[in-house]
Amino acid sequence: MKKKSILSFLILIMGGLLNANAQINFGEKALGAVQKGVAGFTFSDADAAALSKAAVTKMDAENTVAGPTDPYTIRLNKVFGQYTQGDGFTLNYKVYILKEVNAFATADGSVRVYSGLMDIMDDNELLAVIGHEIGHVANHDSRDAMKAMYKKEALIDAAASQSTTIATLTENQLAKIGSAMIDSKHSRKQESEADEFSYNFMKKHGYDVNAVASAFSILAKMSEGTQSTFLDQMMSSHPDSKERAELAKQRAEKDGLYKPYVQQKMPVAVVKTTKKTTTKKAPAKKTSTQKK
Repeated sequence: MKKKSILSFLILIMGGLLNANAQINFGEKALGAVQKGVAGFTFSDADAAALSKAAVTKMDAENTVAGPTDPYTIRLNKVFGQYTQGDGFTLNYKVYILKEVNAFATADGSVRVYSGLMDIMDDNELLAVIGHEIGHVANHDSRDAMKAMYKKEALIDAAASQSTTIATLTENQLAKIGSAMIDSKHSRKQESEADEFSYNFMKKHGYDVNAVASAFSILAKMSEGTQSTFLDQMMSSHPDSKERAELAKQRAEKDGLYKPYVQQKMPVAVVKTTKKTTTKKAPAKKTSTQKK
């Protein structure tokens, strides 16, 4: 999935709004959206979840998703599949067969883990990263990010001018929101709280909390000299990568649980996924007979 700059996102989605009248009748009131301000619009967890679910459904259809008997799916279910109920939200998990080192969780409880991340981390380290992403959902960071995104595009005012509910978006707008969800960055405080959520989750369920620092260290090393959005988000942005790993270590020391972490034996890498174990959107038929 290509990374798009926030400026391009703003331009494209505003262009989408101008062309969306066939689906969304914004009316004249919407024209003054930016000037009027939208601070008072009620944007609930349910609103954020509805938009997130629609965007994730579109992404699922456009990516190669590991099927139920795929080794990646089996491993993810073993590692994290038993934890589906959060405080006010239900989690669902899928693996994207992509070499990128990435993972994200959205306001509706959708957790998507890239196979590239699973290839470089053992189960405990994977738990730490997924726990961090879920922390953003549990702490309502995902909802707040969605609301901020919606406000920036003046969609809230457009919807509020005619209804108390959010607007229905076009396919193009959903695609832009999906990209923005993955690329979204949180504040230093939110990132720290998500780190703490991950650590506390590991501790509560009896996992090795030292894997938290280990996971951050792996991502920090990989982020050197790269432009990966996920690594940028997890490590380069607030707080500093070394600081995050050090804070996790300090928590373990304070709890009397610290010991040098030794990465567990990694599962055999899955080089190819068969059609039987992978679900993928059918490719469009070629319109040209020209040979490459």
